Amino acid sequence: KDLEKKAISLFLDLSGKMFTFPKESDSDHVGLIPKGENYPSVTVCLRYFTDVKRAFSIFSMATPTSTNDFLLFKESNGDMELQVRYVGNTFTGLPDEQNMWMALCGSWDSVTGLSQVWINGKPSARKIGYTAGSVLNGKPIIILGQDQDSYGGHFDKGQSFIGQLTDVHMWNYVLSPCEIQRFTSDLNFTPGNVLNWRSLEYTINGHVVLENKQTPCQE
Repeated sequence: KDLEKKAISLFLDLSGKMFTFPKESDSDHVGLIPKGENYPSVTVCLRYFTDVKRAFSIFSMATPTSTNDFLLFKESNGDMELQVRYVGNTFTGLPDEQNMWMALCGSWDSVTGLSQVWINGKPSARKIGYTAGSVLNGKPIIILGQDQDSYGGHFDKGQSFIGQLTDVHMWNYVLSPCEIQRFTSDLNFTPGNVLNWRSLEYTINGHVVLENKQTPCQE
């Protein structure tokens, strides 16, 4: 609670920046303030870097009626889980590397109810998720670094993220495979209309560092 009181909302272009989560914690996190609510579909794309082998949360969105409204969660065996309104699918056989930047996208289509994830440009099988024709309604709380087990809190340090996160975007529609490929390759793509890394409102809570991305020297 004290950390929440000290958090200051900032609104910045974070191009070339990353959030570093340097330690296991049941409190350290970044809160992202989205544009609008009541999403007919969802796509989230981001990049993460870690050496953690246990399970951890990558992206957690909760609403008053669902703490797992849209959750991207890495399992200890390397599988990626995507939950929409508590309806989860596990995706196997996708790239899984430690100490390497991983480009992750997850989507849910309200028309078909299908969910899918992409890692480093490789698509998963498409699986049935939350009921088709529904909308993710309610005021969202979006958190990086922790898994929300209650609306905005009740974190478990055993599921916390340790490492770096960058280039977080969210759309209220399903991105085309071409757009996902452009994001993966860091080419010109349409930025998120719900969360846009180039114009992001956020709060840092606890020991999280905003710093420049580490990039190789240009010869």
